[in-house]
Amino acid sequence: MHSSMTEQTALARMREGDEAGLRWIIQQYTAYIGSIVWGITGGRITQQDVEEITADVFMVLWRNRTRPRDGKLKGYLATIARNRAIDYLRKVKQEQPLEYDALEIAVEGPEGEIIVQEGERILRSFLETMGAQDREIFVRHYYLGETALTIGQYLDMSPETVRQRLKRGRDFLRQQIKKGDVL
Repeated sequence: MHSSMTEQTALARMREGDEAGLRWIIQQYTAYIGSIVWGITGGRITQQDVEEITADVFMVLWRNRTRPRDGKLKGYLATIARNRAIDYLRKVKQEQPLEYDALEIAVEGPEGEIIVQEGERILRSFLETMGAQDREIFVRHYYLGETALTIGQYLDMSPETVRQRLKRGRDFLRQQIKKGDVL
């Protein structure tokens, strides 16, 4: 019965509240979601954490079972997985600090440590004000160390567009810090 099911059939059944549709989707997409979660977290979490986040993705899908459209399930799941993985990193505070030299923030003298701590607070606050796509670009580049080319391929945009968005975000942040508007 499950082997003859298609994605369209599974979605239709799931929309009607039939858990068999969800089970089929879980079978088809668990490895895919796990690889997204693992990639975004940079391998800095345990396999058990990956499984927990993956299970959470399917719970979100079930709660919102009428939202994914036919032919769009894979992208819908990828978006949920990305967001849940980033949220998990934020929750457990395993993020790496942004590269301050890229933002041209001088950290010298004995007050350097205080400036770094305040800078991290400002940066986290700044990230929360960004749109979802710009935040993802910043997180992928500065937190996960991905190149503009890799980010562009993942988000279906040119590396130049990624670099422009990074520059625009850095410029805005630099202006806010210089003006004393510490978000």
